Amino acid sequence: MNMLAAHRVVTLGEEADGALARFLVSLGARIEPSSEDRILEDLAGASFFLHRWRARDRAELLPPNLATRFPRLIHVLLSPFGRGGTRAEWSGSELTVSALGGALRLTGDPDRAPVKEALDACLFHTDMVAAAAALAAHFERGESDRGQTIEICAQEVTFSRAVNPILVWQFDRRKLRRTGGALGYGRATVRCIWPLSDGWCFHTLMTGRLGAPANQALSDWMDERGVPNPLRGTDWLHYDRSALDPTTRTRWENAIALFFSTVSKSDIVREGQRRGINATVVCEPHDALADPHLQAREFWVEHDPLRVPGRFFRMTDGPMAGTPAAPRATDRGGPLSGVRVLDFSWALVGSITTKILGDLGADVVKVESRTRPCLSRLDRQVTASRTGNLDDKPWFAHLNTSKRSLALDLKARGSREVIEPLVRWADLVVENFSPGTMDKLGLGYAALARLNPGIILVSGSVYGQSGPLAREWGVDGTGAALSGRTYLTGWPDRDPVIPSALPYGDVVVPYVMAAAAAAALQRRRESGCGAHIDTSMYEVCLQQMYEALVQAQTSQVPTRPGNADVRSFHQAVYPALGEDRWIAIRCTDRSAWSRFCTLAGLRDGEPEAVAGPVASWTANQDAAELANRLQHEGIDAAPLQDIEDLMENDAALAAQSPLVVLDHPLLGAFPHLRTPMHFSRSSSEPFRAPRLGEHTREIVLEIVRLDPRRFDELEAQGVFQ
Repeated sequence: MNMLAAHRVVTLGEEADGALARFLVSLGARIEPSSEDRILEDLAGASFFLHRWRARDRAELLPPNLATRFPRLIHVLLSPFGRGGTRAEWSGSELTVSALGGALRLTGDPDRAPVKEALDACLFHTDMVAAAAALAAHFERGESDRGQTIEICAQEVTFSRAVNPILVWQFDRRKLRRTGGALGYGRATVRCIWPLSDGWCFHTLMTGRLGAPANQALSDWMDERGVPNPLRGTDWLHYDRSALDPTTRTRWENAIALFFSTVSKSDIVREGQRRGINATVVCEPHDALADPHLQAREFWVEHDPLRVPGRFFRMTDGPMAGTPAAPRATDRGGPLSGVRVLDFSWALVGSITTKILGDLGADVVKVESRTRPCLSRLDRQVTASRTGNLDDKPWFAHLNTSKRSLALDLKARGSREVIEPLVRWADLVVENFSPGTMDKLGLGYAALARLNPGIILVSGSVYGQSGPLAREWGVDGTGAALSGRTYLTGWPDRDPVIPSALPYGDVVVPYVMAAAAAAALQRRRESGCGAHIDTSMYEVCLQQMYEALVQAQTSQVPTRPGNADVRSFHQAVYPALGEDRWIAIRCTDRSAWSRFCTLAGLRDGEPEAVAGPVASWTANQDAAELANRLQHEGIDAAPLQDIEDLMENDAALAAQSPLVVLDHPLLGAFPHLRTPMHFSRSSSEPFRAPRLGEHTREIVLEIVRLDPRRFDELEAQGVFQ
């Protein structure tokens, strides 16, 4: 993991200790903290500059000036709300970024104020987006010998998580709500946090073939325990969680709750795992420190007396490929222009990874099949979509821009005539199947490297490709439960909660995978060596839990803090004028709190003593207007925005161009999410997601160079399904 061993990374302020810096250090880079009076001197010869923008920054640090002075420098410029617009001078913290980005409003119990996610979820996500952008620019610099500025806006990154709220608003004009310990889909609210006899677990009934065996296993276990079981006899292959009658769902969930109340955490770990039910214990941060799976994967780094997260991903060297291929001409532009990607992605993690690569200019060929269509082609979340139509799902459209689609049944005779030339064509192969699946298909890393010694295989899974749990079940909620994210989200006097319809691991891991891919591409350019990259959602989520893991070993055991933060004198979410309207307020120190009390006309007492009067005062204030007043007084504050606010009324967000209108053949023209990165010099425009198999003939004739008559023969045999 020494891909950046020859590179210096200069930082200002707290960036030296942030997740982005830790990511680059894990690749061998040297971090060099600087100061305002030395920064220009220190930037001489540096490869990267990590810079959290402030309105008072010197003119010399503005992008055009730095680019002129240091033409090879990759300047990573992070801001909470963008450098232009009405919020350019606003301060921004995790709480206020989450509020303005839409995540905070969707997290918590519906009968209480919204509650922030564990630690700095939005800012960690922003750092991983920045890592992917920086390493894509690093790859581009390997060809052009020029650097550039990359701007990352934390609010835009947070908004990019909101695929479900966006599409439900776009197509049905409905708003999703916070749902406590349940997943709030477009058509259903599915409970997933369940009290056990001694803790909690994450569990959800999954749709169709993906969930059928585990759903049946749960039903069988309920029967053996002798609890009432209304799930008995369900045809799980045809179960659709989005279409289940709400009355039936309530009856099922009451029975499941009763069952789990009789089960312990150790029962879930042992018996639940043996049976293969989709359940994971909601762990505390310190539980991971003793996990044999993580020890087997050598995840931890020992800093006596502490054990801290190490690598963000694992990498296995491939064979020497000889002289790297010359860059290929392309009309699309972008930092990954000319890179060829063979995409075996499924659901979110793989699909978002290859969307990132495609949006950055790579040529992505998505291999999919009508015999096992992607979940995002099946889940009917809006009224514009129909059961049985694989091409009318806006969820798929958002997640799969900038790709071509090849319909191919990999289990059919004759498919090797197509897939092997594509492996030889590709620079990257991306997959997020269950570990072992690619080997069963004859496409594991060893097989790929025999066909193409320089190939880079990028694999994503919940537990990673190795270790005792590698082949266990897992989804987005699994990584959150295992890492302590779920345990630390919510109020101390209630059950943990989740951020409703907003995935986390599923949207953060793809940026780690994309960053790793870009770094490996540049490494191959320099050394001729391919690689297998192994990314684990569990481990990436633990990286976000870094501070809690340290706290668990050095001080009091971390507990759910609600909206409190030990780094602030006071922070909270208070009611504002209007139905379900709120304002997030953060006072960094006593002085800020005193100024706030003066503005509110309240006695300057301890926050707990005047919480009631504060809430009474804010409840009569417009959240946006009050936040603007407070920011002008140097107090960090923001209104909690919903999806209508974000998509229809937020001019500052719109200035970031987070959405691009693309014309879909079945759904018409509608705004799609961009990848939230802004490059000063190399950018590309996304294009719409494909219909299943839309480019099959084009790909097979032009890339594979199969004879048209042979194409027709294979098509008649059902290979292109």
